[in-house]
Amino acid sequence: MMCPYSKTADGFETHLGVNHLGHFLLTYLLLGRLKESAPARVVTLSSVAHHAGKIRFHDLHGDKRYCNGFAYCHSKLANVLFTRELAKRLQGTGVTTYAVHPGIVSSELVRHSFLLCLFWRLFSPFIKSAWQGAQTSLHCALAEGLEPLSGKYFSDCKRTWVSARARNTKTAERLWKVSCELLGIQWE
Repeated sequence: MMCPYSKTADGFETHLGVNHLGHFLLTYLLLGRLKESAPARVVTLSSVAHHAGKIRFHDLHGDKRYCNGFAYCHSKLANVLFTRELAKRLQGTGVTTYAVHPGIVSSELVRHSFLLCLFWRLFSPFIKSAWQGAQTSLHCALAEGLEPLSGKYFSDCKRTWVSARARNTKTAERLWKVSCELLGIQWE
């Protein structure tokens, strides 16, 4: 989160590469096994920060304009869009998928921002522990009866609202296509 501008070994902007394309490729590589193991679930860690995100197809890697805070938000929006599109594509396979906001969790996530580090210390009594932050991910991985909510976004172990950009089907479809192209994979 809020990393200085850098690229992964594969040439992707770090937030996009780690937070979105990494999830995308791992899911692609495991999909055969997930389908064989159905019922199965894919839980993608996103963030409420997706509300400030935008998929900037003309500058996905931030080469033209880069803001470390917004780069994180963009990648978290990509997580929600990926989850929605994956759910659509997996209908009827027995594999379901969920996007999760863990809450504001005490971790090293904000280490690149002095202001957020200060904020974390000032408000530490209100910040979740790692155990508390893991509960929504565990809920989506293990709770019975969530299958009809495949593709949805959860926070505090409940389905919750997503931004208008996170509900944009055309953006989700285009991001899927672009992600496949970037990774050099065929995923229909």
